[in-house]
Amino acid sequence: MGVDKVGDTQNRSLLVLYASQTGTACEVAERIGRDARRRYFSVKVTSMDDYDVTQLIHQNLVIMVCATTGQGDEPDNMKQFWRFLLRRNLPTTSLCSLKFALLGLGDSSYQKFNFVAKKLYKRLMQLGAVPLIHLGQADDQHELGPDAVIDPWLKNMWEVILQIRPLPQGKEIINENVLSPSPKYAVALSEGYRHSFENSSSEAKRNETTPSKNQPFLAPLTSNTRVTSEDHFQDVRLIKFSIKDSKIKYYPGDVVMIQPCNADENVSEFLSYMNLDGSKAAILQQNDPDIPLPQLPANPTIRNLVKYFFDINSIPRRYFFELLSYFSTDELEQEKLQEFASPEGQEDRYSYCNRPRRTILEVLQDFPNSAPHVPFEYLFDLIPPIQARAFSIASSLKMYPDEIHILMAVVKYKTKLQKPRQGLCSTWLASLNPSKESTKIPLWTRKGTITFPKTPTSIILIGPGTGAAPFRSVIQDRVIDGIKGKTVFFFGCRNQKKDFFCADEWHDFQNKGFVTIFTAFSRDQESKVYVQHKMLANGQLAFKNIYEDRAYIYVAGNSKRMPTDVTDTLVAIVKKYGNKSESEAEEYIRNLQQSKRLQMDTWS
Repeated sequence: MGVDKVGDTQNRSLLVLYASQTGTACEVAERIGRDARRRYFSVKVTSMDDYDVTQLIHQNLVIMVCATTGQGDEPDNMKQFWRFLLRRNLPTTSLCSLKFALLGLGDSSYQKFNFVAKKLYKRLMQLGAVPLIHLGQADDQHELGPDAVIDPWLKNMWEVILQIRPLPQGKEIINENVLSPSPKYAVALSEGYRHSFENSSSEAKRNETTPSKNQPFLAPLTSNTRVTSEDHFQDVRLIKFSIKDSKIKYYPGDVVMIQPCNADENVSEFLSYMNLDGSKAAILQQNDPDIPLPQLPANPTIRNLVKYFFDINSIPRRYFFELLSYFSTDELEQEKLQEFASPEGQEDRYSYCNRPRRTILEVLQDFPNSAPHVPFEYLFDLIPPIQARAFSIASSLKMYPDEIHILMAVVKYKTKLQKPRQGLCSTWLASLNPSKESTKIPLWTRKGTITFPKTPTSIILIGPGTGAAPFRSVIQDRVIDGIKGKTVFFFGCRNQKKDFFCADEWHDFQNKGFVTIFTAFSRDQESKVYVQHKMLANGQLAFKNIYEDRAYIYVAGNSKRMPTDVTDTLVAIVKKYGNKSESEAEEYIRNLQQSKRLQMDTWS
């Protein structure tokens, strides 16, 4: 790109911090990093928890990008950072020398839209930091996607930053149409390794440590059972993994992270189309000391990188088109790519990519005079890495000491494209045969967004569909602990005979007095019946549990309407049986949320 070395230039260093469960915030942060280098800044891009937060006091200029998870929870790679900022002993002048800009990535279908970004923005100002620009609030639900907010926000931000940190004398912003001569990493190709991708020594090493993102446990798949009827529209699986000798410990409410991979047919298709020799191995080195090397497969042949690292089934973002355009040998293709990469082409790009859910592999195939000309080393800039998927754990370690269970809906749907869209992780897991000894799944666990009481307190569980997963875990725990008469479970699905997951298990637990279950089968009668209807019908019991027994309430499932409907129902129950006004009932429910007696784990 021809950028001068600016590391020693006074006041032209910039820190970019990001936090999210997925790779979106990282992608936006890296975009900011590229833009900064075009403006002659020395820039470091890192996740919040990978940064020494105690050094924030010495920073002058920081840009932050953070997402919100669950119902207003901070992402995993922000938790330590956030805990430190919340310390009560921090002086209100701690960050008085810091100027910052903060962009939130959210989804307005969730009740607490961009809640973490709002909290962080407020806390930074409480510690004396000065905002350069208003809080940005990108929305996945916007008809043009999050870029509809991100693009103008970044444009405004750079205008403000260049007012306080002008370009070096005689320099101009490097045009985006100029390709950097240095890709993210330096890559050398050699003949493939002799050992297999998962050899015995690497697996033994994994088993010696507590599993994590960088060192997942390779769990044998022991069961893969469809729990919906064959004629039901949705394929839902109860999948079981063996975690024997893994050092994995988990509790009800925790989450298992599973690292998926691409289908072999897609891998072969990609290699063939891009004219790549899959047997060669890639050795990476840093081109920029501020950009760390990624975690690669144990045997990084090109085939293994495409299978286990490159997310060729994700939807391309704007920079993808910008970078691809540099390598085009066709004027019309290059023009179209540049149009998709421009702010003016935002709507066309969204219609082409996001609405039909067109994948990177499919987009590459639409540009035959561009894609095959991309040098291999630039694929690390072009294609994001595959992100792990999170699943609520649906089993109890007390009941199944060597197992983890998940309740997973297989994602498959139609768009205007001829080929049905399929979820990468769910399609892969559903296809696996547990009878094969070689079937092992990379996984690790983390804390979830909900926490169950450790004492035998009364609990009310509200979980339609696969929202039942974390509740199966806590109910099994309570069965082993012998806690009777303290658990009420409202479960909902479409049909009693088609998608009543784990019905025999629930009935057995209910017959033994461990749980009281109320079921709502929405399609088994003429008028639809949902969990909130069953809650209202049993409002007096629910209120007694909440008011007299000090019950904790947990809600899990789809984030669209269900959380709002359930919250409104709780307000109605408190109003009716507590003899309260509407505002008093709403305040009561808000207090339950603030005291963590009402917790939600929802997803879109």
